[in-house]
Amino acid sequence: MIYYKTVEQIDYMKQSGILLSNVHAEVAKHMKAGVSLKFLDSVAQEFIEKHHAKPSFLGYSTGGEEYPASLCTSVNEVIVHGIPNDYELKDGDILSVDCGVFLNGFHADCAYTYGVGNIGKKKQQLLDVTKTCLSKGIAAFKKGNRLGDVGFAIESYALSFGFGVAKQLTGHGVGKDLHEDPVVLNYGKRGKGKKIAEGLTIALEPMITMGTRDVKYSKEDDWAVCTKDNQPAAHYEHTLAICNGKTEILTSFEPIEKVLNS
Repeated sequence: MIYYKTVEQIDYMKQSGILLSNVHAEVAKHMKAGVSLKFLDSVAQEFIEKHHAKPSFLGYSTGGEEYPASLCTSVNEVIVHGIPNDYELKDGDILSVDCGVFLNGFHADCAYTYGVGNIGKKKQQLLDVTKTCLSKGIAAFKKGNRLGDVGFAIESYALSFGFGVAKQLTGHGVGKDLHEDPVVLNYGKRGKGKKIAEGLTIALEPMITMGTRDVKYSKEDDWAVCTKDNQPAAHYEHTLAICNGKTEILTSFEPIEKVLNS
């Protein structure tokens, strides 16, 4: 069942989104070769708790093992849900950092993929295309359209560059719970799927692969999802809302990119 939000509730989510964007910016300050994934996680958790919020991911469970960190840090062929460990970033790595915060009773969810040092033209193209996929999906996420329009916009753009869409992995509704209805596919047909209506809030997150769209699960834990062919993948995510008939982006990449460009 979809839980449609009021204007006031969306405003609470916007506050969560502002904080989350600043969490990402704080993590971005440390994005360089030699930094461990565990250190990045500690930076995020400290920043979130300092601002009287809770990490959405820490302790999250779908009935099995609880997630043990505040960030998902997914390096190279890991698409999503990589658990921060002692791995130290290397020149040429790409790293998806996914984070959520819970503030004033509502979650926001956001992801950004970083290039570490010199990542080469092909990986940079993957990052650029995935980020544009998100923009294309946002442009289609408007009142009166359907979720199939969003998925079509994402998939058609990714395929035009010969990249894959990890179809087993999806976006989702978000609000009082981190994961709510509806499921938000990164592929679809125009005019199909749930109608986009006033008060709908979602986390839109294209996960695009350089090679095959097929995935495999890590042998090391129950969380990390990797590309089956071990080719790199990228992941960008925003929390979105339909409020007063318009599309609002409740998270922002601007604080991140201000750090990266400074």
